[in-house]
Amino acid sequence: AMRFPTVKNLNHFQDIIKNKTAVMFYFSNEACNVCKVLKPKVFELLQQDFPEIDFYYIDIEKLPDIAAQNSVFSIPTILVFFDGAEFIRKSRYIGIEELKQELNRPYEIMFT
Repeated sequence: AMRFPTVKNLNHFQDIIKNKTAVMFYFSNEACNVCKVLKPKVFELLQQDFPEIDFYYIDIEKLPDIAAQNSVFSIPTILVFFDGAEFIRKSRYIGIEELKQELNRPYEIMFT
């Protein structure tokens, strides 16, 4: 199975936001089968089309404090931060094409 960069704790989470220009957090847990199918697709989308966006997985069972702090109540949830500010939030039914469309504009502004 693929290994995804994973947030370890709240400090780690805050460091990532502070130090990365663009980052996507993928909130899920190990029991969510839909999430398991979607995660590699989202990861691949970033690698192919948005290589400047870092990807991190957050297990909400292990890190409920981060989920609560970010008002994440359903999984999967994707949060995208640009320059430390939340820019995109998607929950539950996440279409790859739709996500791509939403990322295009802010990404171009940030990185071209």
